[in-house]
Amino acid sequence: MPAVAAAQAAEQADAKPDLNKAARLRNPAALNEKAPPTFKAKFDTSAGVFVIEVHRDWAPLGADRFYNLVKNGFFDDGRFFRVIAGFMVQFGLNGNSSIQQAWLNTNLKDDPVKQSNKRGYITFATAGPNTRTTQVFINFADNSRLDSQGFAPFGQVVSGMDVVDKLYSGYGERPNAGNAYLIKGNVYVTKDFPKLDYVKKATIEK
Repeated sequence: MPAVAAAQAAEQADAKPDLNKAARLRNPAALNEKAPPTFKAKFDTSAGVFVIEVHRDWAPLGADRFYNLVKNGFFDDGRFFRVIAGFMVQFGLNGNSSIQQAWLNTNLKDDPVKQSNKRGYITFATAGPNTRTTQVFINFADNSRLDSQGFAPFGQVVSGMDVVDKLYSGYGERPNAGNAYLIKGNVYVTKDFPKLDYVKKATIEK
């Protein structure tokens, strides 16, 4: 096969949906590996690359969930849908609404808060006690007031915080108002909020 044709074939293969990946993500109960004591997750985004270092002993249940989400491609192509300058950036809704629906009732029990919500620290979002599922946020500033509310950091950005700082914030909280992004997925935000930055690919660093 000529080199050009081979390259085109490879591009077409990459463009096809990964059906095995989608099937895995629709079965949350099977994604239950225990995370290493410490690991790094690399996020290649539309704004650049940042790396998160996770410490399992900070928040074991949260670290395990995050490890499985990254390892299985849950964050790939998801938008940074809630970006509030001076506060935090939130992400962790899958762009495929049918996959996201599969995770709605996968609540984790709360981890004790062992670290403060400092600038660059990452934490699961909650809607009350024991409600963590897939949404996480990175603190833009020192938000220690969140500590007493049960927000337990499980890692921190160790490189690329400048990338996190420049994620598009012009839409504020509007993209997921009324859970619209959660329900409608990327089709909705691509049309109505085209400037949102997104995760190209998240991987566990070897």
